[in-house]
Amino acid sequence: MKALIQKDVYVLWKQMKIFIIVMLVIMAGNGSFGSVFVVIWCAMLPYTALAYDERCKWDQLAAMMPYSPRDLVLSKYVLGWLCAGAAGVLVLAAQAVIRVLPLPLETSSPLAVLISFCASVCTLAITLPLMFRFGVERGRMGMFLMIFLVCGGAGALAAIVDPGGAPVPGNMAALLSMAAVLAPIAAAVLTAVSIPLSLRICAARR
Repeated sequence: MKALIQKDVYVLWKQMKIFIIVMLVIMAGNGSFGSVFVVIWCAMLPYTALAYDERCKWDQLAAMMPYSPRDLVLSKYVLGWLCAGAAGVLVLAAQAVIRVLPLPLETSSPLAVLISFCASVCTLAITLPLMFRFGVERGRMGMFLMIFLVCGGAGALAAIVDPGGAPVPGNMAALLSMAAVLAPIAAAVLTAVSIPLSLRICAARR
């Protein structure tokens, strides 16, 4: 599986070099929403890798190699988790630099980054089975719908978590604390359902 992830990283590397610059611009110019959007956006990179695989007929080649459906499926999930996690670390590091210097830019709460990471994991769990079942082209509408819904919801949560320096009401703070606990649980449950479903789909397509 490590070799499969390396393959995807090599394929995406040219795009990712420009992508990092774009992420920094979006994050610096849009405060909390930009930080949340960057983390979720990075989690979408496995879809680009899947699109390249379809274009190059990688599935046919992989069928002749010693890769099981489990390896092929898990590599895409792990790639998404790594990309979202790396984006979260980059966001936190950039926010720390902005606070230390200090720069006249908006910053976001670590809680917003945690929620956005969990949202990206949930998005992967919901949409990857669709990508494996229908392919990237036919599953694109479902993917775009999920991205729109998740980005909108996560952006609203980020604005509530860090409302421009205004204090958060007590009842809202309690709700957000509960969300910070429930979000990882939701991500874990959806992933536990999603991976076996994707494995079944890929095994049936072979």
